Amino acid sequence: MRTIWKGALTFGLVNVPVKVYSATEDHDVPLHQVHGEDGGRIRYQRTCEVCGQVVPFADIDRAYVDDGQTILLTKDDLAALPAERSREIDVVEFVPSDQVDLLTLDKAYYLEPDSSSPKAYVLLRRTLEATDRTAIVRFTLRQKTRLAALRVRGDVLVLQTLLWADEVREPAFPALDEPVKISDKELELSASLVESFSGDFDPETFVDEYQAELRTLIDAKIEKGEGFEVSETFAASDGAEKGGEVIDLMEALRASVERSRAARAKDAG
Repeated sequence: MRTIWKGALTFGLVNVPVKVYSATEDHDVPLHQVHGEDGGRIRYQRTCEVCGQVVPFADIDRAYVDDGQTILLTKDDLAALPAERSREIDVVEFVPSDQVDLLTLDKAYYLEPDSSSPKAYVLLRRTLEATDRTAIVRFTLRQKTRLAALRVRGDVLVLQTLLWADEVREPAFPALDEPVKISDKELELSASLVESFSGDFDPETFVDEYQAELRTLIDAKIEKGEGFEVSETFAASDGAEKGGEVIDLMEALRASVERSRAARAKDAG
């Protein structure tokens, strides 16, 4: 992994030097845009609308338009901002872990101790574990002030950026304002259905089916060339279930529980 940022975790007078790494990576099959008629690669160019020249990325600055006036902001201007110069990840508070809304979680980063002794790093990790707390931190990365949750994953501290409060939309669905009557039997059957699907989550058992099928498609076209037929690669499924509005909820729940139990029994046998 490549270090993307170096700084220090600070809480009180404690300073923990760290290196920051991206915790996730994209494994999607890379696809390019091409001209359908001749396969030519489609490329985008940054063109100045004043002089018409193609502008290298290194020569592009930012600007803010205020009442028709363009305020130019150079890279040096932005780099001079006090927040951009800061190399600290400041702990602002420690909160119960269950208070961090999963909806607000964004990009994840691993933190590696960056000192001759990892004692302060390990102390903070063990403290978070013992208190079941998540540290809420503030820092600046790539010209953005970010709020983040600092938590423990195995033996590693993980920094996960959070969306700001005004970036989360408030749901407004009138249908949910209407009173709905749920019978005890419906609730019982629904709980039974949940129980029949219960298990321990293991992400290794799940695959990205679209990416797997896309790779199969590409391999088939490479192998068969002009003779490729999509119907031979992906046979049409005539037995696919059709969705639709459930008319009898009780019957649908009952049938679902029975089918799930039968599938579990078959797998166990």
